[in-house]
Amino acid sequence: MDCSVVVEAAVPVYDVETEDEAIRIAISKTGEMLNPDLNYVEIGMSERQCPHCGDGLDPAFIAADESLVALELEMTVFNVEREKHAARIARKEIGQRLDNIPLVVSTIDVIPDEGEGTGETGNDEESEGGAGEEDAGILPEFEELVE
Repeated sequence: MDCSVVVEAAVPVYDVETEDEAIRIAISKTGEMLNPDLNYVEIGMSERQCPHCGDGLDPAFIAADESLVALELEMTVFNVEREKHAARIARKEIGQRLDNIPLVVSTIDVIPDEGEGTGETGNDEESEGGAGEEDAGILPEFEELVE
């Protein structure tokens, strides 16, 4: 099973005046820490809500020219058995490169297998004989190696 895991990160940014500036610097700073090892991680702004009224809040909070920016880091984890396993892998991979930045897994989505359902139905009649002949030649050799 493959999963898409979204991790929320709280990135501190110093000496900023506006929220837009803080967001740009936080995304750049996070990208530098993740690259080149994790260049496949998508970085975006997190959507926050007021806990009391439910109104949307900006992803950056500024006080005394310092900011805390909420970012979403999304990565795909392949060949896992459970969603918890995918979350652990994502937190470990991202957390190793983002020192002193708190991370929380926000969502885990299972990616459906596209190859199983669509690939077999369209090619059954055309390739049934050819695939069977190839498999018959390969499988006995494999079985002989195992024994």
